[in-house]
Amino acid sequence: MGPIVLTQVATGLSVLAGAVLVKSVMDQKPMAGPFQRCPTCNGTGRVTCMCSRWSDGDVGCRTCAGSGRMACSSCGGSGTGRPIPVQISVRPPTNRSS
Repeated sequence: MGPIVLTQVATGLSVLAGAVLVKSVMDQKPMAGPFQRCPTCNGTGRVTCMCSRWSDGDVGCRTCAGSGRMACSSCGGSGTGRPIPVQISVRPPTNRSS
């Protein structure tokens, strides 16, 4: 076996090992990650556009670019129900003396 053949075999084995590693990780943790599917769009990230809901057969506006579907407002088009980060600040009560 020449050095070129050994290099090709080593490359093939490393690709195979990488695929096995990725498959094992995917089996343990699906692509959706820790977030659930968005209940509004059912994970698609798209909902029916307003222009097609009340139209008389014609579909198309700037929001949907004529497709009749727009980005979900609940998940922002990601398809996952992600938590919204909120920062709450609490001030201690001030003591007023009379």
